[in-house]
Amino acid sequence: MTITIKKIAEICGVSRGTVDRVLNDRGKVKVQTEQLVKKVANELGYKPNPAGRALSAKRKKLVVGVLLVADGNPFFDEVIRGIRVAEKEYSVYGMKIELKTMKGYDVEKQCGIMDAMKSEINALILNPISDEKIKDKIDELVEAGIFVVTINNDIENSRRACYVGSNYFNGGETACGIMGLLTQGRAEVGIVTGSFKALGHQQRVEGFKHVMKNKYPNFHIVDYVANDDDDILAFEVTKEMLVKHAQINAIFIVAGGVYGVCRAVLSLGLQNKLTIISFDSVETTVEMLQKQIIQATIYQHPYTQGYKSMDIVFNYLVNGLKPKKTQHILKNEIKILENIN
Repeated sequence: MTITIKKIAEICGVSRGTVDRVLNDRGKVKVQTEQLVKKVANELGYKPNPAGRALSAKRKKLVVGVLLVADGNPFFDEVIRGIRVAEKEYSVYGMKIELKTMKGYDVEKQCGIMDAMKSEINALILNPISDEKIKDKIDELVEAGIFVVTINNDIENSRRACYVGSNYFNGGETACGIMGLLTQGRAEVGIVTGSFKALGHQQRVEGFKHVMKNKYPNFHIVDYVANDDDDILAFEVTKEMLVKHAQINAIFIVAGGVYGVCRAVLSLGLQNKLTIISFDSVETTVEMLQKQIIQATIYQHPYTQGYKSMDIVFNYLVNGLKPKKTQHILKNEIKILENIN
């Protein structure tokens, strides 16, 4: 049986206009009435007419803000591609994207961009810097009625609707497990992270340390440097670390800057003396894996992260569906030379 607005109105004892306003978010309705209509519609399995949804969405002129710490980090090329593909699919609903990118982990800059976007958007897909000011800014946007999804990096205790990305702690555990197998449980490790301001990067290091503590007593972390996901800075800090600590025989690259780390290794002629584990499979990382500078990399499905985030936003803005989960985790996938393509 087709479930219509008329049928829902009859069951709830309200007018069809009231049901239409509730289901299409048009005008104010008493809270109790809104809850009843949504409850009945959900129980009956009501699905709006696609043409009607498209018309309603176009009237709202929905704009989705996207703010990514992406400049200089090729990982986000695939994230953006996923977002753009979803944008094209949902163009019939009039949804548009306002994409902003930034370089590095400047808290004030990210807050400023969020402020500038606030009056123009209905939702925000955000790659947040882990800072209390960013958390407060997210809460401010949510209070203003903006639907917020965090992508690729989460932030603790904010009012964001959900997170889309990898399990960072498990990524660190996986990296340590791979390194343990390749080094037979003995390694003097240099860690090159992206930023101390990214929660996910911190979680990867904690995951690495967790496995190291419980399984590899002959692992020792010698040094720990950050590169802001920038290849030039990665080259400089890695080279300095390796010159300073000649005993390092393994490198854990926590986030971006993989190519810069590998170029530093090559510049010192250490390519055959180091075990290197990284993340992602951008073109330059694949190149270093094929040259066996890197032994393994961990893939976190960037395209799917972008597409899924847009899908969640679409379902909320157009269909009125809140995410069923607060975390949408994409599985860490180990890539080696034999399965990189």
